[in-house]
Amino acid sequence: MKKVYVIGAGPAGLTAAYELLKQSKDYEVTVLEESEAMGGISKTVNYKGNRMDMGGHRFFSKVPEVNEWWDNMLPRQGAPTYDDIVLHREMTLAPGGPDPEKEDRVMLRRNRVSRIFFKNKFFDYPISLKPETFINMGFLTTLEVGFSYLASLIHKRKEDSLEDFYINRFGKKLYSMFFEHYTENLWGRPPKEIAPDWGAQRVKGLSIIAIIKDVFAKLIPGKKDREVETSLIEEFSYPKLGPGQLWEVTADEIRKMGGTVLTGCKATKLHKNENNHITSLTYENNGEEITVEGDIFISSMPVKDLVAGMNDVPETEAKIAAGLPYRDYMTVGLLLPKLNLKNKTKIKTINNIVPDCWVYVHDRSVKLGRFQIYNNWSPYMIKDLNHTVWIGLEYFVFEGDKYWSMSDEEFTKFAVDEIVKMGLIDSPDDVMDYHVERVKKAYPAYFDTYKDMDTLIAYLKSIDNLYCVGRNGQHRYNNIDHSMVTSFITVHNIVNGIEDKDAIWNVNTEKQYHEEKA
Repeated sequence: MKKVYVIGAGPAGLTAAYELLKQSKDYEVTVLEESEAMGGISKTVNYKGNRMDMGGHRFFSKVPEVNEWWDNMLPRQGAPTYDDIVLHREMTLAPGGPDPEKEDRVMLRRNRVSRIFFKNKFFDYPISLKPETFINMGFLTTLEVGFSYLASLIHKRKEDSLEDFYINRFGKKLYSMFFEHYTENLWGRPPKEIAPDWGAQRVKGLSIIAIIKDVFAKLIPGKKDREVETSLIEEFSYPKLGPGQLWEVTADEIRKMGGTVLTGCKATKLHKNENNHITSLTYENNGEEITVEGDIFISSMPVKDLVAGMNDVPETEAKIAAGLPYRDYMTVGLLLPKLNLKNKTKIKTINNIVPDCWVYVHDRSVKLGRFQIYNNWSPYMIKDLNHTVWIGLEYFVFEGDKYWSMSDEEFTKFAVDEIVKMGLIDSPDDVMDYHVERVKKAYPAYFDTYKDMDTLIAYLKSIDNLYCVGRNGQHRYNNIDHSMVTSFITVHNIVNGIEDKDAIWNVNTEKQYHEEKA
């Protein structure tokens, strides 16, 4: 049997391990995970019965194989009503009730609500053409937005930066209102210094024209299966106990099929011979260095760290990898009795809290980038659903900067002061409990040596038994489904002896999404 080592137990790594074991009996598969959790940035943290999603993850894909894969791991069910939730919680907690583990292995169907909080008002994201949008903007601003957009249609910019990308699609006024500050807060760089690739991957075909087309498409009766831009989806699936649940189940299935999943094991070195072929891998476990021989290596670890741990890397490629930038992430979970935000929508929610899963913050006076309301992702994320609101305040930082270096108590105080200033709560005394999480290299960034990424990719492809998958494995801001597809193709190549790796690296040359209506 060939020995396969998979580095990282995130979506890409676990998908690769699972698929390889499912498709062939010829491989001995071991997954090495640095942390104790499954899912990477898609993990779910359980703090005293309240669960936190790191970054917010919607499960929606145009790839049939991905949807089928999710359904196989966690069967889908409809979005539960309030009565369903209360009944289910009573049944699973009652003696002699249904097996909680079996009852919990489902995907919920959720309504997508995410808005922008700007000047103490809510705007739909993506920006909609509803009357509320124009009322919130005001007459003069609406005129400015309209003329600015018309100007962008007449004069298209050459897209040398992310700023050019956004202005071409939304006009300069909307860009300055809803993209410029948020993007700089996210990346720590102004959009004019960021390559347009990020917009091409994350915003796809979204534009004012796309929004108008979507509005009119909804007016056509009987058109259930219509094409829709990714950012315009209105429903998505979500694991009942958070996204980490999916990857915990996947890890269990890997073990059942004979695979090994090791936690607390950080891959540090890959050893190549004179033929540019990897012969072994070194990982650390409890301070001990362990070196193991292998035949195939699948990496979802950051490219920067991967290349730094290799021997005999050419100087040019080594410099490119060393200069690749990342944005790190911090979130503080706050347990509150209530939020001051009023639910002015027609959407019914438990305790009438605002219906948003997450809210983008465009207030230039605060550092806060986004906040999640975990009650709305899944009611099962909350220990006391009827009496508490569990939110996550998200901050984009650099590892080692002043925010990252704060103690949990200092960072929480800073964050709480910001939401008091924003009016989300009345006083720091409203906070019943808190928990802070830090995530390194959460977002691969598109500046500095990223411009030379193609040279580095060519070198990584030349290592015959190395496969790079997933977001950090390819230094590409992929969604979960794209990360999984890189692993699908990798396993297909391995099992079928295909040496060309172009298809693996070409994932996320985006086609249009297709909305699926139940």
